[in-house]
Amino acid sequence: MMKGLLLHSGDDVAVVTANAACGEIVEVNGKGYIARGDIPALHKIALRDIPPGAKVIKYGYPIGISLGIRCGEHVHVHNLRSALQEEDAYRYCPALSPVPSYPDRTFAAYRRLDGRVGIRNQILIVPTVGCVNGVCEEIARVAREQSGYTEIYAMPHPYGCSQLHDDLRATREILAGLASNPNNGGVLVVSLGCENNTLDEFLQCLGLADPLRLRSLRTQDEGDEVAKGAAFACELAEICRADTRSDCRLSDLTVGLKCGGSDAFSGITANPVVGALADLLVGAGGGAVMTEIPEMFGAEQQLLDRCVSEEKFRALAQVIQDFKHYFVSHGESVGENPSPGNREGGITTLEEKSLGCVLKGGHSAVTDVIRYGGRVRTAGLTVLEAPGNDGTALTALAAAGAQLVLFTTGRGTPLGGIVPTLKISSNHALAAAKSRWIDFDATRAFGCGIAGAAEELMQAIVRTANGERVAAERNRCREIAIWKRGVTL
Repeated sequence: MMKGLLLHSGDDVAVVTANAACGEIVEVNGKGYIARGDIPALHKIALRDIPPGAKVIKYGYPIGISLGIRCGEHVHVHNLRSALQEEDAYRYCPALSPVPSYPDRTFAAYRRLDGRVGIRNQILIVPTVGCVNGVCEEIARVAREQSGYTEIYAMPHPYGCSQLHDDLRATREILAGLASNPNNGGVLVVSLGCENNTLDEFLQCLGLADPLRLRSLRTQDEGDEVAKGAAFACELAEICRADTRSDCRLSDLTVGLKCGGSDAFSGITANPVVGALADLLVGAGGGAVMTEIPEMFGAEQQLLDRCVSEEKFRALAQVIQDFKHYFVSHGESVGENPSPGNREGGITTLEEKSLGCVLKGGHSAVTDVIRYGGRVRTAGLTVLEAPGNDGTALTALAAAGAQLVLFTTGRGTPLGGIVPTLKISSNHALAAAKSRWIDFDATRAFGCGIAGAAEELMQAIVRTANGERVAAERNRCREIAIWKRGVTL
């Protein structure tokens, strides 16, 4: 008999664990339901008749409006629509649950001059403008060859010129945040010389704690810019070689939280496990950062009620409303999501996706809200303004100061950022098929529970903090993406 998972006692639907053929019986909590038509694995089966116009409940919350659903039917895009609105009136109804303290533990990492901790000791070559991307990549190649120091990376991007006002400021702040990440043992800033993102203004925005670990050059002023840049990078390599790891604690860690290529199991295994891990880290005095604001639509009230103050509530509500206005100003529906891959994986509406997405934040209070390009200021759970796009969100998390990112996925992706990006699969089939991409199989939760899987994930995080490479690093997947919103001159 086919199995169906009921996620909340009040749900109208269950998730089938394997393909259910028409007429097959799906057993949910001891009761059988006859499938009215074929139902793909990880998709939803209706547990009762749901008349047109009625709300459909999953996770204990509405995931959309019924278009007319019969008991046993496949519930998906043909009979379920989003109920999201462009404007919502939010009210602050605090519902804060104290997170239990968690025993701190040590790992070996690099203590920086400003007290922050780096779990890597890389040298980052930052172009102020896309015109010098090729120069930066050649400098990195030559410097690795000359110094023998392998952790030297260029950070190409297409922006830094032909931008104005807030758009230029956001690009500058993101690049400065990436350069200031504590995983960097040294930074070389490379400019062209005539771009909008001038070298002087960028260096002022940068604000590195240790100026001895910073070098810069204007390529238009150099006879051989590659030779000069490589010499600078080799100087930084000698400084980094003298660095040693020392005992650090979980309270020194800030972890970014991200999901991409989600499926119906993302909200059952991977995201709840990451949420439990985030609570453990916060309980140890550390920090977690979640973003993907559009993928909070429909579930945002849960986070709003967890804000530590009315001031933070208003800040988060404004970020959410601003993102809705961003959609509408471009003629797009606020519910223009999930992606085709999400839908194929069993997710129908943005509300359903969001309810699974916000589980990554666990139950911790929201201690801070920061805008795109901002940097983490407090321990606890921070919400960061950024889109759901994988590369853009990963980049914003690293720029905010996260030393590593926990990335849950049901469909799989090789993407990696400038900080270790630990991939967590929501289903075992993905973990088995893409072992070169996946670092942790969250279906362990079926054997040891969410809490037990979170403890295992914590062990993987400590190993990563100690220097163990994650799959994206071994595969040399390192990319950044910048959220550009203004005109191009």
